[in-house]
Amino acid sequence: MPAARSPDRLKTGLTMTIHAAPTAIDPHELRTAMSRFATGVAVVTTFDGEKREGLTVNSFSSLSLDPPLVVWSLRKNSPSLATFQRATGFAVNILCADRRELSHHFATPHSDKFLGVEYDDGSFGFPVFSGNLALFECRKSQVVEGGDHLMFIGEVLRVTYRDDVPLIISSGRYCTPLAPANSARCKRFDLDRSRRNRGG
Repeated sequence: MPAARSPDRLKTGLTMTIHAAPTAIDPHELRTAMSRFATGVAVVTTFDGEKREGLTVNSFSSLSLDPPLVVWSLRKNSPSLATFQRATGFAVNILCADRRELSHHFATPHSDKFLGVEYDDGSFGFPVFSGNLALFECRKSQVVEGGDHLMFIGEVLRVTYRDDVPLIISSGRYCTPLAPANSARCKRFDLDRSRRNRGG
C-alpha cells in the first residue's frame, strides 16, 4: 500500500508553508529598539494666533524634494497637539551640539515653554532660535493618522542652514560626531522667490 501523503504537501507535490500567528510586539521593547537608530534633534514650533507651542522631536524627516515636503509625528495624547492642529504651519529648528539645554527644555512639560527662552518670530510668524544648524519654515500641507500618532506634513517655504556640529541622540543619550564639521557661512534660500524666478 502506498504511503499516505503528508498533510503539509499539496497535490502538486509542493511544500505548503504554514505561518504561525505573529507574536505581539511589546511597545516598550519596540521603542527601545527604535532608539538605537541615531538621529538629529529638532525643536518644532508653531503659533496659532493665540498660543506659541514647541516640542523636541527626533521623528523629523525629508519626505519629498519636488514639491519640497518634510514630515514629523506627534502623539495623539500630547498636550501640544491642539495648537499644532489649529496652526497653519510650523518651524523645524535643527539643533547644534551646544543646544542640549534647549532640547531638554522643550522635551519637558511647561505651561508656557517660551517663558524665559530667547527666540524670534520667523518669516511666517513661527518661533525660531538663533544658532540653528538648519531651519525649515513650513506651511502645513497635510495631517495623516498613523496608529497612536499624527504625521504633520509641511511644505517648506524657506530654509536656512550652516555647517556645524549637530546634536545627535541615540539610545536616549545625547552624542556628537567624532569629527566636527568645519564652520561655514550661513545661507538662505527662499523657495517662493525661486519659483517666481522660474515662472512657476
